[in-house]
Amino acid sequence: MHNDILIINARLSKDTGTRNFLPKYLTISGRLISKIGNMADIPKNLQADKVIDATNCLVLPGLVNGHCHAAMTLFRGLADDLPLTIWLNEHIFPAEAKHVSKEMVYWCSKLAAAEMILSGTTTVADAYFFEEEAAKAFMEIGIRAVAAQGIIDFPAPGVPDASKNIQAAGAYINALPTNDLVTPALFCHSPYTCSPKTIQAAKELANEKHCKLFIHVAETKAEVENHQKTHGLSPVRHLHKLNILDNNTVCVHCVWLDAEEIDILANTGCGVITCPESNMKLASGVAPVPDMLKRRVAVGLGTDGCASNNDLDMFGEMSSLAKLHKVVNLDPTTMPAQQCLQMAGLAGAKVLGLNGIASLDVGMQADIILIDLQQVHLTPFYNADILVYAAQGSDVKSSIIGGQLVMENREILTIDVDETIAAVNRFM
Repeated sequence: MHNDILIINARLSKDTGTRNFLPKYLTISGRLISKIGNMADIPKNLQADKVIDATNCLVLPGLVNGHCHAAMTLFRGLADDLPLTIWLNEHIFPAEAKHVSKEMVYWCSKLAAAEMILSGTTTVADAYFFEEEAAKAFMEIGIRAVAAQGIIDFPAPGVPDASKNIQAAGAYINALPTNDLVTPALFCHSPYTCSPKTIQAAKELANEKHCKLFIHVAETKAEVENHQKTHGLSPVRHLHKLNILDNNTVCVHCVWLDAEEIDILANTGCGVITCPESNMKLASGVAPVPDMLKRRVAVGLGTDGCASNNDLDMFGEMSSLAKLHKVVNLDPTTMPAQQCLQMAGLAGAKVLGLNGIASLDVGMQADIILIDLQQVHLTPFYNADILVYAAQGSDVKSSIIGGQLVMENREILTIDVDETIAAVNRFM
């Protein structure tokens, strides 16, 4: 059988220790993993267009960034060390009004995609305005994406008439080219920037188009208190009353929840994406992730945008996730490394409604990264737990997404990264 890519001398992420390690080979045909076996048993006549020698590398599924605003790379470092409301209303919203255009979203999303690929992310859930331009950038570079068009109740980039926000979102989904890597979705910014009528209309559109609806929920204490005063209910309870919460809705952040609200999320099947570094940087609080997991809420991990993180490195995000909850709970067993890896992989993929990714098994999508273990900070290698506590995005050597080699030996093969950097700098 002919293969497009053959990876040899690989150590799979499930392999532990060094003494009992058996080198593996892995074949990719089209977009799928077609075979996995021991090097000792590799057929002599096995052929492939491309052979990758993974000696001294760890092969694992690509990471899933469950929440990002890719175009906001332009605002990285623009307004640091500020409370969320001041940061958002006095700096980010004005900067967006001044800078956001189709061209800006295209180039800045391409830059973000390059940063993610270079740090091991192969799938991203993105949410912004002019999202068709972000989708175009994602298709060109070859990253897998759930690309959600932003909806908000005041004039926004590309939608100057807020009364047409749902119409514009529908037009976005209808116009998005069919692509194996990019899936359309909708993004209501939050319950405090979208009216109940808008949120319900967005949910109806999402149901009609069979796509996910993302929404920021309960990110800050002030948000929850103000929502309670305005609507007489907390954000989660209010969304539940509006029949918004189900397994096709993804609530982002969910920092300020009580036990009853966690049960609502669990019972409705609603997914959650936690963004610990963004929440820490903006001093929003600490999401009750361990409690959500105990109640079987589906939780994935995301970076949020560069304006509030300030990078898109999921290895750093996993490390922050693990350590933050250990210190808050005064329990070193909280959020073990394997659980963090799952949230940045298979669990995150399930929250996004993506089947067939984030697993090294025959028949799964070939979204694969190679980690260079020949690093002083990764030596010795006992098991994959070290990835959470010591690995860095720069340790990713090569990346394959949907069967396409998009990065090899730290070089992105699908776009000109220098051209992209230069283009983004012109918007400053």
